[in-house]
Amino acid sequence: MLDLVKLELKEKVLKELNYDVDIEIPRRGDYDLAIPLFRLLKTTNLALPILYEQVKNVIITHPHIESTELIGAFLNIKLNSQSFSRDVMTTVYKLGENFGSLESNNEVVVIDYSSPNIAKNFSVGHLRSTVIGHSLKLIHQKLGYTVIGINHLGDWGTQFGKLLVAYDLWGSEEMLKEKPIGELQRIYIKFHEVAETKPELEDEAREAFKQLELGDKEKHKLWQYFRQESLKEFMKVYNLLDVKFDSYAGEAFYNDKIDHVIDVLDSKNLLKIDDGATIIDLGDDIPPALIKRSDGATLYMTRDLAALLYRYETYKMNKTLYLVGNEQKLHFEQLKRIVELLELPIEVVHVNFGLVLIDGKKMSTRSGTNANLYDVLLESISDAKEAIIEKNPTLESIDYASEAIGVGAVVFNDLKNDRNLNIDFNLENMLRFEGQTGPYLQYTSVRINSILKEATLDPSKVDYTLFNNPSYFELVKQISTFSEAIKKAAEDYNPSVISKHLLQLAQLFNSFYGQNRILVEDLATLNTNLLLISNVRTVINEGLRLLGIKYLDEM
Repeated sequence: MLDLVKLELKEKVLKELNYDVDIEIPRRGDYDLAIPLFRLLKTTNLALPILYEQVKNVIITHPHIESTELIGAFLNIKLNSQSFSRDVMTTVYKLGENFGSLESNNEVVVIDYSSPNIAKNFSVGHLRSTVIGHSLKLIHQKLGYTVIGINHLGDWGTQFGKLLVAYDLWGSEEMLKEKPIGELQRIYIKFHEVAETKPELEDEAREAFKQLELGDKEKHKLWQYFRQESLKEFMKVYNLLDVKFDSYAGEAFYNDKIDHVIDVLDSKNLLKIDDGATIIDLGDDIPPALIKRSDGATLYMTRDLAALLYRYETYKMNKTLYLVGNEQKLHFEQLKRIVELLELPIEVVHVNFGLVLIDGKKMSTRSGTNANLYDVLLESISDAKEAIIEKNPTLESIDYASEAIGVGAVVFNDLKNDRNLNIDFNLENMLRFEGQTGPYLQYTSVRINSILKEATLDPSKVDYTLFNNPSYFELVKQISTFSEAIKKAAEDYNPSVISKHLLQLAQLFNSFYGQNRILVEDLATLNTNLLLISNVRTVINEGLRLLGIKYLDEM
């Protein structure tokens, strides 16, 4: 809504004056919008007062503009609170959860996210890729994209050679049946502990994986079992997070597609032999990409190229996002350059992110310091249930609410942070019902819902003069920028833009709630209050949904 006003003003100035202006939202002050004029001063050679009058005379005719003022080199704009509020309130109430949605743009986005390693616990370390990727999927769908979510499982590679050797030496068939992931985790850790003093184990692991690649039946049967049991464990986490994928095709899926990649690269004359290895020269600014080792073994890059080509041939995507940590930066720079050399019309985006830290330390599977995400989510749900029983012991839907709050707290703790930053994982802090938490937003929505149950809204009987009151109008402006926040989150591949928007909206509502009686006798005031808070709840609920968090009617 506010973004629409900005766009209309920008187009109006461009059409009538041929000036390309930026329109900003001031961080503080008494104005709602501002146009910086200093850049135009250089290009027009006009005096500032003349330039101001020119632009002012064009924009002042817009129905939502109340007044303008020149302060410094900024043309400051005050909105007409009544007309703007009427437009925003009626639009949001009419559209409901579809507020901010766009029609299909006929573009396809493939998002590669989560991608845990088979035979390892689904650790807290995999949380970020999973929840950021899931939110970006929902955000892009909201904006009219067709989105394909892919879980590129880590189900192939030399680590399976290590597991096969470790299982042969220390594995328990009984424990494997009882607690498959726990047993595989135990022997994987033991392999690395023993390999420190017996480095020949690494050679045995490479040989075991080579036999697996060559189709050894016993080893392949074990590998399939490892994969099957791992997926069962992963699904427990995905079900709690309510995360669904369109494909679970992992690295092994592309084993028979490697030759096709080599043929495509060769047909474009991109392959070179360097000291027996097959590489692609990527120019002076990026190191060459290794496609085949001198022993003929293919690498991670070869498989990623096989996956990308298969996905392009299958989905015809315009863009592909890879939700992978910062440490893979060079790999995706190389992949992007190869796509350019292949002249494929695909935008490749590496959506990187910081680490999850527990007590300030990075987690590691090898050392056994990785917290199992499923156990953590269950603990969070249990703690949420205790809090609900204490506050509202008669709640009928206590199990549903506990899960929504417990899981939502963990998800929001991640998504409230800029994805580039490391995040601290502290369950006690993220479950608080005040401050910058998921439960705070869920509670705000529930509070509004309980008020709305007390009266019946008639949107035709609203007093828009009340929106001259700053506590009302600040809420309207925050609601109106929701669609802009969604677009910004998509542009930056950063769901935290939406999280911050929701926190600010909830804080404004709770401030409004403290200053104003909602359920009053005067019908016009009552309906105005109900319409306003109903629209606040619509935005909070839809925002939570876009973050992959459930909202509640009671808690």
